[in-house]
Amino acid sequence: MSALRSRLAAIVGDDRILTRTGELRSYEADGLPGYQKRPSLAVFPGTRDETVAVVRVLADTGTPYVARGAGTGLSGGALADDVVLLGLHRLKRIISIDRDNARAVVEPGVVNSRLTAETRRFGLHYAPDPSSQTACTIGGNVAENAGGPHCLKYGVTLNHVLALTVILPDGTVVTLGSPNGEQEGYDLLGAFIGSEGCFGVVLDATVRLTRDPAAIRTLLADFSSVDAAAQAVSAIIASGIVAAALEMMDANTIQAVEASIYAAGYPTDAAAILLIELDGPAAGLEDDVARVIQFCRSAGARDVRVASDPADRARLWQGRKKAFGAMGRISPHLVVQDAVVPRTKLPAVLATIQRIATEHRVNVCNVFHAGDGNLHPNIGYNADDPDEAARVHVAMTEMMQACIDAGGSITGEHGIGLDKLQYMDRLFTAPTLEAMCALRAVFDPDRRSNPGKVIPIHSCSEWRAAPSVRAAAVR
Repeated sequence: MSALRSRLAAIVGDDRILTRTGELRSYEADGLPGYQKRPSLAVFPGTRDETVAVVRVLADTGTPYVARGAGTGLSGGALADDVVLLGLHRLKRIISIDRDNARAVVEPGVVNSRLTAETRRFGLHYAPDPSSQTACTIGGNVAENAGGPHCLKYGVTLNHVLALTVILPDGTVVTLGSPNGEQEGYDLLGAFIGSEGCFGVVLDATVRLTRDPAAIRTLLADFSSVDAAAQAVSAIIASGIVAAALEMMDANTIQAVEASIYAAGYPTDAAAILLIELDGPAAGLEDDVARVIQFCRSAGARDVRVASDPADRARLWQGRKKAFGAMGRISPHLVVQDAVVPRTKLPAVLATIQRIATEHRVNVCNVFHAGDGNLHPNIGYNADDPDEAARVHVAMTEMMQACIDAGGSITGEHGIGLDKLQYMDRLFTAPTLEAMCALRAVFDPDRRSNPGKVIPIHSCSEWRAAPSVRAAAVR
């Protein structure tokens, strides 16, 4: 490790390498506090050339590593367990903005919301908008194929990346995709996006920018039952109206938000609220708003109101996007889960989640992307209480199984990381997992890039990494 540190310091400088326990403690967890893994060393290149040089030293020495951006992930995917942590947050240049072709080239450490702030003067924005968009970075978004409330209409990160320049674990720099659109050949860009750092490191991304809509209407509907809110969601979708966003929050989440500094004016006696956004050409938009209001009222909405101005709209959205932060003040630890079910199964699955929570005596807060069935059941708890922590673990396992049984999947946007490894065997067959292992081996045959994540090691029949790398992954 001393020799490796010296080689890396020659590239980035002594002050850009951390080795002391106290210095590394900040990197033991990501946005999901239930896992703590300490890196052996952390290195922070500041330029593309430094990043390439660092990865090539790691390749030359056969050293496993984990790339990390802002650390806002919610699956334990950016944790380095006694391996090198490669921090990319200093690579934060917006290299170019092409107004005419509505695209930009950015480094991986560019914060999501900053890209929209820089392109707003051109009437453009970057559509993927995770709740952590004021902190999360484009590189992390690419790794996790991040979504957000507006992915219902505009799609996830995959739909907004045209090309990537990446460095593979062996030190080779390649370009995936094309700024000019589709290319012949295999879709390696699509394979890389969402690979959770297991295929390599992003050096820059060419992203598609979206024209700002001519008009936006944001509605808040409140209901006396979660089932009624879910029925309204189904009615809106079935009508053919494509909402830009269709978000649901239950009573526990509403109360957490309204008791925090993020209070948005949500009715605290509601069993559920829907935050609905419609956008597009001004012509005809008011007709869609009227139809959505009617769908909500027919489903049993007690009240439906439209944001009166941009400030009111921003306030409504702040409550939704800061909901996880509001939950953080209730208990010292928070499990933020992520699963997807068919929209028609929402009422039944939500009822099952509540039954499981009651049975195991845990408090669940549901806040999620109702329009595409992407659930986020969250449980606040004290991880220092062994009994409570055990009950939370069992409850979460049963909730995830309920989503699988309903024909759903185990993640919609947070990724597998460490947190969902235990569910991969439940969702995928052994041959399917083996195919995933084979694909990973094309990019990283030694499994040095983010070892031990996404695919359970026992699922790979040919685990060809060196013994030291294999041991690091198992840890």
